[in-house]
Amino acid sequence: MRRDSTKAVGTKGEDLAADYLVQKNYSILERNYRWSRGEIDIVACKDDVLIFVEVKTATGGSFGAPETWVTERKQKQVGQVAEGYLQEHELDNMDCRFDVIAIQMRGKEWQVKHIENAFWL
Repeated sequence: MRRDSTKAVGTKGEDLAADYLVQKNYSILERNYRWSRGEIDIVACKDDVLIFVEVKTATGGSFGAPETWVTERKQKQVGQVAEGYLQEHELDNMDCRFDVIAIQMRGKEWQVKHIENAFWL
C-alpha cells in the first residue's frame, strides 16, 4: 500500500472514531494533538474525564486486530504526549484515561470497537 493511501485510511478511521465519540456524547477537544515527537489522535472529554484516544484502522486482517497494534512502546509515547497536554493546559487534578478505538473494514462496512481504559501507565 502506498504511503498516501495508508494516510488516507488512517484519516478515514480517525474521522469515523470522532463521529462515533460525538454520537456517544463525548466532546472532542483536539484532533492530532502534537507534543514533542508524538501525537495523540483524539483528545476528548466525557463526564469530567479527559480521554486520550489512540485510533488504529485496518482495511484487511493480514496484520491482526488493529487494537493489538498499540504496543507498550506506543502506550508510553501516548502517555508522554498526554503529560505534555496536561502541562500545556495547566490541568493538575483532572481524571484521565487512555482508550483505543479500532476501526476495521468488514466487507463494505466499517466496524468500530471502542476499548475504554485500554491501558494504564
